[in-house]
Amino acid sequence: MMLDRILYGGVTVSDFIVSVIILFAAVMIGKAVSLRIRHSLKDKVSKDRLNTISKIVYFLSLMIGFLIVLPILEFRISGFLVAGGILGIIIGFASQSIVTNLISGVFLTFERPFRVDDVVRLGGENGTMGVVEEIKIISTTMRTFEGVYVRVPNEKVFTGNITNFLENIARRFEYDVGIRYKDDADEAMELIKELIEEQPMALKNPEPQVFVEQLGGSAVELKVRVWAPSTEWFPLRMELLWKIKKELEENGIQVPFNQQEVWFKNALQTEEER
Repeated sequence: MMLDRILYGGVTVSDFIVSVIILFAAVMIGKAVSLRIRHSLKDKVSKDRLNTISKIVYFLSLMIGFLIVLPILEFRISGFLVAGGILGIIIGFASQSIVTNLISGVFLTFERPFRVDDVVRLGGENGTMGVVEEIKIISTTMRTFEGVYVRVPNEKVFTGNITNFLENIARRFEYDVGIRYKDDADEAMELIKELIEEQPMALKNPEPQVFVEQLGGSAVELKVRVWAPSTEWFPLRMELLWKIKKELEENGIQVPFNQQEVWFKNALQTEEER
C-alpha cells in the first residue's frame, strides 16, 4: 500500500502521518487546557502567575506529544542527545546573551520584584519607567506613560536597579508652599490641614504633616506631607495641589514672587548719575 512505503529506516508514511496528528493534537490540547486554566483562575491568581502556569501547561503538553512521537519515528535517544549536545555547544558560543537572559528570567520569576500591571522604573533615576505588560523568559515588556512599547532584556532588569512604585501599600508625597511674610502662617497651615482632611484618599495614619520648614529670602516656606494608597498617589497629588492654591488665594494668602531689595550706599550720588 502507498501508506506503507518506507521513508527512511523502518518509518513509513503512515507513521509520519500519525506523528503529525499526535503533535497537532498535543498543540490543540495544550491550548485548550491553557485557555481553560485562564478562565478558571483569572479571579483567584495574579495575572503574571496565571501567565506562567498556562505557559507551563502548554509546554508540558507539547513535551508529552514529542515524547510519544519519538518512538514512532524511531529516534534513538542517545543519538538525539549527542546531536542536541553539539547543537547546544554551537548555540552556547553564538548566543551567550540569550542564555544569560534566560537564567535572569528564571531568577526574576522566583524573586518577583514586580508583577504585571505594576508601575516600575528599571535602571536607576534615568531608567525606563512605565507599566509592566508582560514578564517573559527572555525579556520584560513595558508600556511607558507616553504609550511607547519598550522591551528590556532580563539580564539588564535583574542586574540593574528596580524601583516598584506599587509594591508598598502606601506612599508619601510632599509640597513646598511659599507664602508672603505678611500673611498669617497659622491660618495658611490650618486651611491646608482642613483640605487634607476632606480628601477621602488621604491617609490618617501615617498622619499628614504641615509645618514651617524655613524662612526663605522671599517667602515663608511651608512643607506639606501627605500619605496616600499607592494606587491613588498620583491623582490625589495633582488634585490636592490645585485645591491648596485656590483655597489660599480665596482667603487672601498669596504665593509671592521672588523678590530682591537693592540698597544704594549714597542715594544722592545715584540720582546724579542718572
